[in-house]
Amino acid sequence: IGMFIDGIEISTYGSSFNLNNIPPAMIERIEVYKGVLPSHLTGDYVGGAINVVLKKDVSQNNATAAVSYGSFNTFQSDFGVTLRNSKTGLSFRGSGFYTYTDNSFTTWGRSTTYVNHLQQIIRPFEAKRFNNTYKSIGGRFEVGFTDTKWADQFFLGYNGSDNYTEIPHGITMAVPYVGRFNETDAHVFSLNYTKRDLLVEGLSLNINAVRSNRSTYLQDTVGLAYNWDGTVREIVEFGERIPLRTNGGQQGPKTITNTDRKITNARSNLGYMIYDGHRLSLNHKYESTNRDDQDLLNPALRDLATNSTVTKNIISMNYEAETFDRKLRTNLLGKYTMNHTSQRRYQIVNTNGVNTISQRDTTTSDNNFGYGATVSYNVASKFFVIASTENSFINPNEMQLYGSPETNILPNLRLGAEKNINYNLGFRWGSLEWSKNRISFYGNAFWRNGYDKITQQVVNVTEIEEEADADIQTTRYVNLGKTQSKGFEAEVIYVYNNRLNASFNISRFNNLFKQQFDDNGNSYSFYNQQVVNEPYFTANANFQYRFNNVFQKKSILNAYYNTGYVGEYFTVWGQPEWSATPRQFTHDLGASYRFPDGKLVASADIKNVLNAEVYDNFNIQKPGRGIYIKLNYTFSKFL
Repeated sequence: IGMFIDGIEISTYGSSFNLNNIPPAMIERIEVYKGVLPSHLTGDYVGGAINVVLKKDVSQNNATAAVSYGSFNTFQSDFGVTLRNSKTGLSFRGSGFYTYTDNSFTTWGRSTTYVNHLQQIIRPFEAKRFNNTYKSIGGRFEVGFTDTKWADQFFLGYNGSDNYTEIPHGITMAVPYVGRFNETDAHVFSLNYTKRDLLVEGLSLNINAVRSNRSTYLQDTVGLAYNWDGTVREIVEFGERIPLRTNGGQQGPKTITNTDRKITNARSNLGYMIYDGHRLSLNHKYESTNRDDQDLLNPALRDLATNSTVTKNIISMNYEAETFDRKLRTNLLGKYTMNHTSQRRYQIVNTNGVNTISQRDTTTSDNNFGYGATVSYNVASKFFVIASTENSFINPNEMQLYGSPETNILPNLRLGAEKNINYNLGFRWGSLEWSKNRISFYGNAFWRNGYDKITQQVVNVTEIEEEADADIQTTRYVNLGKTQSKGFEAEVIYVYNNRLNASFNISRFNNLFKQQFDDNGNSYSFYNQQVVNEPYFTANANFQYRFNNVFQKKSILNAYYNTGYVGEYFTVWGQPEWSATPRQFTHDLGASYRFPDGKLVASADIKNVLNAEVYDNFNIQKPGRGIYIKLNYTFSKFL
């Protein structure tokens, strides 16, 4: 599933810029797509996408500022400003953010361990996380023109960000780290151009282009092993307890590396309204990532940097039609992908006592064709039946191929493309209105067939002797043969008097491993088992109520309650009981108060009210109860 900001993949901007850093006042809407993507988001994605659309209307000068503080010493602040000269159309948009947190929450599940001097492992073990600080600062600025004769939108932008992240553990939580951290910075330059009725009526052009320079520094030089209580692990030698030393760093040998990435991402969409209700669009996406990995710890090896490049060209065409009095809507997609990778790696080879530098070049090329279609029909008033199918490929990206040391991902140059054949059938009904009530229903059933699914490698219970062998610190992306998923998702949304908003959604599917034999003809012991390390049953409910004129006239108090459920799933092939991620049931409460002038909003939130055990993939425990307060102020009608 793709994640976009104004049609550009969010990963282009670097790890320190994400949805949490964008001031809510600058977001116009969040688009959620399922099945075949619309023409302007066509790319290397299957199944859907989320596109965050930032506000383009700068007709009124305004600015917003927000600050919040909460549990685990978490501080966040952001600001946003929009300016426009009504005579020339010259416009400016800007935003900035700063985030700091200790992330020092307590964990107590099986994934947290303690190893005594006799090397006996105690689990579960209650401990407070350390070496988990995160700091991030950045800004996004755009200047351009709106609503001119030559452009509906034309903006040049710059996005800069910098962050510091302490790495508390590896892929699993079993081994805590001390002194392992990374620093990243990103400098992103962007161009956005939109014009309707270009040259002729009905012809539109949309161009989004980004050039990103990103750098990641990783350091790991502490040579002692630690327990989750912060003390140094010990071993017994010759009857004495001594500190346990590592191979030099917390995760293997001592490491100081720097990875530079230069990313070009350009997307263009040329659409033509052939006649009313019929639109044809031609799309092109070009993406190139050039990466240099340098060893800074060993000066003699600094000139032996590994250079890797991933280049992707996607050409696609969409035909969108509305027929039968606009009751039948059709979107047909065809796309051709050209993917090329290359890596130049140097290594020192000793021949007869003489060191020489050996150069190794690795290249791959993979071209494939994909297609899809979405059809919806307005069967009755406000009732739509929606069907879609897609046969497409997903090529591995730079991180999946060449690894990411700062996130404990190893390289895999043999990783191939993933193929998907998907079918969806669903409906949308509503909103149905009576008196002061509105209600909407959505449902969808799907059947997904995956070939060489790209996923993170996990442990197979038949290849280990005891539970501790599953406490891996690194992993890599691999191709997972054949998988098949059948399931459904549904949602109900209810609104009363524009004051009460309630929603409920559920998703359940059986994602099974369907490859019975390996390349040598041996049968897989986990054939027809649920794919591990992936939740397959989730449900969420949300309730929000608005109270008017509380304490003061023209004030608004919004109160909300969220609850979420994630069913039990396993993290090890073979599904031993000790690898189960337990059922998760969480509750959140909060309220916001908008003062009468509409400029100041104060809010308070309690996350995970009951302090439930909550987990991510690989059984990594997430924060327990947290309390946060926030102030947001809007300045308007200035300059």
